[in-house]
Amino acid sequence: MSNPSCIIIAITGASASGKSSIASTVHKELCNELGCQEIGIITEDSYYKDQSHLEMTERVKTNYDHPSSMDRDLLIQHLKNLKNGSAVDVPVYSYVEHTRTNETTHFTPKRIVILEGILLLTDERVRQLADISVFVDTPLDICFIRRLQRDMEERGRSLQSVIDQYRATVRPMFLQFIEPSKQYADIVIPRGGKNRIAINMLKAQILHLLNQK
Repeated sequence: MSNPSCIIIAITGASASGKSSIASTVHKELCNELGCQEIGIITEDSYYKDQSHLEMTERVKTNYDHPSSMDRDLLIQHLKNLKNGSAVDVPVYSYVEHTRTNETTHFTPKRIVILEGILLLTDERVRQLADISVFVDTPLDICFIRRLQRDMEERGRSLQSVIDQYRATVRPMFLQFIEPSKQYADIVIPRGGKNRIAINMLKAQILHLLNQK
């Protein structure tokens, strides 16, 4: 479902699989080649549902690894707007408060939009809007170690809370929803952000599509 105004690249995989690393690498290198006004990144995490109406004790019970935690309709509308050349206001989500903030990030239309998140390919509408779909295939034990470090250092989580969440939702939801979505990927990248050959192939395909627009 391509549109001349915008190419959407969907990058997915397990939590802490290296999605953000690949997205950042591609973004940085294409910025240098094409100009930063031509490319931008949107994270699926920004589209977690607003929970400001709930008490904190209820917010922390949310299964953030289940598709129902996402405001899919808003994400789809924003992707369609970008495809049509319209700017969008992307929500800002607080991992500490477990809800959206009152702020948004104004995102202007780009020739290339990189969309990264764990549940992207579980939604048929996202798959239809994406011009290239990528699955980052990293062993779960490596993902868990990375997630543990990230959530404690960057998101103020305790060791036990990260372990409990991993056992209760992260691993089961990966097996139920995320791993099966790999079948919809155009490109599967093993070894995450360290796979230089795969990153080069992805960049080459993006530039190929761009030249066809």
